[in-house]
Amino acid sequence: MGELVNKKRVARIMRDSGIRAVYGYKKPRKVFGRPSIVASNRLDRQFVFEQPDKAWVTDITYIRTWQGWLYLAVVIDLYSRKVIGWSMKPTLAKEIVIDALLMAVWRRQPKGSVIVHSDQGSQYGSDDWLRFCKQHNLQTSMSRRGNCWDNAVAESFFSSLKKERIKKRIYKTRDLARAEIFDYIEMFYNPSRRHSHLNGVSPEAFESASKWGSKVSS
Repeated sequence: MGELVNKKRVARIMRDSGIRAVYGYKKPRKVFGRPSIVASNRLDRQFVFEQPDKAWVTDITYIRTWQGWLYLAVVIDLYSRKVIGWSMKPTLAKEIVIDALLMAVWRRQPKGSVIVHSDQGSQYGSDDWLRFCKQHNLQTSMSRRGNCWDNAVAESFFSSLKKERIKKRIYKTRDLARAEIFDYIEMFYNPSRRHSHLNGVSPEAFESASKWGSKVSS
């Protein structure tokens, strides 16, 4: 909006006006589980990268509708926190994660090897997933079992989506949910949502301003 304001001033005004931020969903428990036997934890909580297409994270979340669950899989580039691939389906079949990763590969066209980090969900351990990664020079990496902090960036994105757009709503249809999520990702989050991690700019603005911005597709 072009207004410069200190965060402490915002906090004071909110406190004086009786306004509270929406925290949304319960914070996940910190659990230390066993490493995956399918893929090692190559990422090892290294969430900061100086170039794009060096490491991506991926995960799945659930959206409530009166027609049943809608499942959302995303792929996020750790360099800019941009959602570079996504897929929405009514089932948790392995195609949902492969389609999201296919979109990421198609959009970014990575020149070198990329780490792709996930949890230990069955979709990420399937033969089709492992074969796709091998064919496209993607190095699989997996969190320890039950440890959400090993994939904190993906968890943070889902938390933002649910607090800022879904707000515990139950959508009437899956199509309505799809439209809302598409709008959040492609029309708000990637081009406009500011990140403290990116010095207050959006993922697309961060990539455009960087010297690597011309090398990655939007």
